Amino acid sequence: MLAIWAALVAPLSAGALSFSNRYRSPRNPERAIRKATRLIVLHTTEAGARSSLNKLSERGEAHYCIDEKGVAYRIVDRNREAFHAGRSMWSGKEECDSYSIGIEVVGHHDKPVTLAQLDAIRDLVALLKKEYRIDDAHVVCHSHVAYGAPNKWQKRNHRGRKRCGMLFAMPSVRQRLSLKARPAFDPDVRARRLVVGDPYLEKVLYGRVDTMAGKIGRNVAPPPKEGFFASLFNKKPAEMANEPEKENYYAKPPAPANAPAKAPKKAPAKANANPPPAPAAAKREPASQRDLEDRMKYRELGTLGPKSSPYKVAGRSWNAATTYYLIRGRVVRGDRLDPKRAQAGTRVFTRK
Repeated sequence: MLAIWAALVAPLSAGALSFSNRYRSPRNPERAIRKATRLIVLHTTEAGARSSLNKLSERGEAHYCIDEKGVAYRIVDRNREAFHAGRSMWSGKEECDSYSIGIEVVGHHDKPVTLAQLDAIRDLVALLKKEYRIDDAHVVCHSHVAYGAPNKWQKRNHRGRKRCGMLFAMPSVRQRLSLKARPAFDPDVRARRLVVGDPYLEKVLYGRVDTMAGKIGRNVAPPPKEGFFASLFNKKPAEMANEPEKENYYAKPPAPANAPAKAPKKAPAKANANPPPAPAAAKREPASQRDLEDRMKYRELGTLGPKSSPYKVAGRSWNAATTYYLIRGRVVRGDRLDPKRAQAGTRVFTRK
């Protein structure tokens, strides 16, 4: 029995791929062992690395998360279920969490990710494909499998609830990931289980729309801050200490050999006696009930009930990133809300 358990949780061998257990989720022991693995689902966090990793770890919402430097953080053991897909369906089978592996990538669905991330995704996906015997066409993005329930604008169950991970369906990105195939059509739309709710998304997933062509590698992470205190937070995890250094994708490219010399910098102008005010700091995302009620400027819209749906309380902003739901003490952002879990008594907030 011990040998079987060890085989299930043993780390994947990865060559130059760097893994870290720093954000391993405390939810691991309570998650069921997955009975089947048919899909690899690629997501985009739509937020920065630190907040994303903390949230994913706390809630056990992915198996892996790859940051801008290409480090693959293990969140939930790969043989267990991670709650990453939400309301989802593929080929008529719902609850994709029960038969898929979820990989979150720090970034946004409509912006290029770094070359280091692309290399890490390629290597990790190759390992998982080999282990679970998954072909290229079954490496999908979250927007392939997510679907929405009927609402005011769409009377039927529909594809198009999320655009999460959309760029990983584009030919230029899949080529960089060494994926030679992608789903040719939506099996659930073809079988009329769902209808198309986002025509543009359908063109990206199954057509020729490729907004990433020629942009791969342009969006790079900022160079790490210098200084003693910054160095404490930029150290590699212990298990990465013996990994070979990768090419530095964050360094500024050298100037061409025949580039003209730059003119010497002029002396700075005299400081303005009345300088413009500094821009306001970006608003921090609320993480607790106290943040919503006391520490941050949020306005309560109302409470969900048997006849008060998220839409009735928050209107068209019910699933916006500026709307927040307080569910049993947990703060859930509107664009990550699963309406099935928003039970009566849930309080709804928005930014003032």
